[in-house]
Amino acid sequence: MSAADVFRWAVAGSCGIALVGLTLAAVWSVRGILILVLVSLFVAVSLDPAVRWLVRHHVRRPYAVTIILIALLALLALLFVGIGPPLARQAGQLTADLPGHIQSLDDRSRAFRELSARYGLGDRLNDLAATIPEKVGASLLSLFRTFLGVLAAALTVLVLSLYFLADMPRLRRRVQLLAPDRHRERTRRIVDVVVDKVGSYMIGNLVISAIAGVVAYAGLLVLDIPFALPLALIVAVTDLIPLIGATLGTAVCGVVAAVASGVWPAAVGIVVWLLIYQQIENYVIVPKVMKQSLDMPALAVLLASLIGAGLLGLIGALMAIPIAATVKTVLAELREPLPPEHGPHPGGSDHGPPGTDPV
Repeated sequence: MSAADVFRWAVAGSCGIALVGLTLAAVWSVRGILILVLVSLFVAVSLDPAVRWLVRHHVRRPYAVTIILIALLALLALLFVGIGPPLARQAGQLTADLPGHIQSLDDRSRAFRELSARYGLGDRLNDLAATIPEKVGASLLSLFRTFLGVLAAALTVLVLSLYFLADMPRLRRRVQLLAPDRHRERTRRIVDVVVDKVGSYMIGNLVISAIAGVVAYAGLLVLDIPFALPLALIVAVTDLIPLIGATLGTAVCGVVAAVASGVWPAAVGIVVWLLIYQQIENYVIVPKVMKQSLDMPALAVLLASLIGAGLLGLIGALMAIPIAATVKTVLAELREPLPPEHGPHPGGSDHGPPGTDPV
């Protein structure tokens, strides 16, 4: 090889490396937008089973998407109007009253007095609680800016989700048609399984989370534990997190109940109540709601949740399990043998995969 050839190969390699670097830099610069697009697509796939249910009942898809949007907005408005004011009031009370509750623990609990005398636990908690109002007041401006950013992101996700949801059948056909003829039937099966499983999982997970919040709220009211609404909301949100979420919500309720109302019967009662509900949820509610649940080992669920939470927080933890199950589905499908090369190709028609919804 001559020096000129070496030079040409070096220049071509350098240009290739520079092009890859520029592409990666461009992707990194718009990573926020790409994340919103991914979340929007995930939301659309999650809502698609409800839209397809309406389509099966002779509702045209544009009208079905509109109905789902109106129902979702009405639910959010109802939650905001019905839960927003008392939630804000009780959250403010929790911030303001927590120092007083901690100071009164010495009088109400001998065990806490002993721990406080031995380890200085009371002084540390008092110092922490005394700084909460100051920290909240100092961070109001940043909280308002964060709220505006979250609101803008939520509106972007809503608009993109509507576009994806309205165009979902066409998107599914396009994905299938991108594959070679021999692989189209396999691609159709993968897309169908992914859309069905993800949608069923997310809707079922939200239903189970709502049930957990209602049960927690009922227990908090019966035991006369203050701040019942914020605590119930915490239980509902943490219940979305697989494996460890329910335990985390129970721990938060137990700690707040012990501080605000005493260890017995409030803290012990709410912890026992939520533990009993967890068993009912695990063995009765989940099998009935998650009839088409994602078949994932517990270790894989935990690892996927931790990785997703590390990347995107709570949203990442929710998305990680369906994504991991999608990878598992693709790998299982790839192990299946292809049809003969000259045989019929069920998915090779340009009329789209069977079973898709009419547009």
